[in-house]
Amino acid sequence: MEYRTLGSSGLKVSTLCLGAMTFGEPDEKSMMHKIASDEATAHQMMDRALDAGVNFIDTADVYGNDGLSERVIGRWFEKQKTRDRVVLATKFRFRMGDGPNSSGASRHRIVRTVEDSLQRMKTDRIDLYQIHMQDIETPEEETLRALDDLVRAGKVLYLGCSNYAAYRLTDSLWLSRSLGLERFVALQAQYSLVVRELEREHVPLSQKFGLGILPWSPLASGFLSGKYKKGAPPPAGTRLDKLKSWLEQFDNERGWRILAAVEGVAKELGTTHSAVALRWLIQKPAVTSVIMGVRTLAQLDDNLKAADITLPPEAMQRLDEASRFDLGYPYDFMQRIQGRW
Repeated sequence: MEYRTLGSSGLKVSTLCLGAMTFGEPDEKSMMHKIASDEATAHQMMDRALDAGVNFIDTADVYGNDGLSERVIGRWFEKQKTRDRVVLATKFRFRMGDGPNSSGASRHRIVRTVEDSLQRMKTDRIDLYQIHMQDIETPEEETLRALDDLVRAGKVLYLGCSNYAAYRLTDSLWLSRSLGLERFVALQAQYSLVVRELEREHVPLSQKFGLGILPWSPLASGFLSGKYKKGAPPPAGTRLDKLKSWLEQFDNERGWRILAAVEGVAKELGTTHSAVALRWLIQKPAVTSVIMGVRTLAQLDDNLKAADITLPPEAMQRLDEASRFDLGYPYDFMQRIQGRW
């Protein structure tokens, strides 16, 4: 397993991160109902990932019902005594409970969400605490000062953000610098062969300001795993079988072209579709660790193969070309004039 420093920090994390969105069996109120793993399987997956060198686990307070994923992880820590071997990341921002202050990123809410997460995960600190999405109703300075206090209190060690617009992220980094506050060292965002829009603004921003990118949904909800076939219904029980509207965004000429390219590279290297798609991300600029969301041990083993391969330049170029996307203005204008943006 390869380890990289998380952005401009000194924290070393594995290039594969175990995503915990599927941990535990939530009820019908959760979109993961009937497509998640039971607690025993989740614990087995954490054991196996740790044995394979994965030292990074990412969750969020909203995963499952009422902090279910965090509670599953907490019981694993308690049972296996593995807390000090894991870089633990979680997120806050979305609604947890009732009332007007049960969502968002205000100071009032942050001081409560961190305590709730610490209690559920049976730990004294969160290694990477991330705001799950920018809160346009709360001043960024208020959010940053509250997070800075958590770092100074030792409850949180590093800060990250997720699903931020580039303008807001730039403003946030500037506020942190000018006010002497702890700054974000990581950006968690959707990024895959089929969703590459992050490359317009966020990738160059992350390179310039030392943010480690943590791609989520790197297999596009399983589309890139090779289990889906053009013109055929999705396999029963899969995520895209339940969430058919998600499949519609990939069921097009570009999506199947990408899948064909992934299949070709996988055959040449003697590996799996998933390993190729994950490795492509690992080898992209500014990416620190790729979050793999799995619900079975077989899926985990399939994804772990990404740590054992390297995509040659020719394969990277083929995948880049197959997954090319419309840059849009002004990026395409700059690309025509200078060859890059």
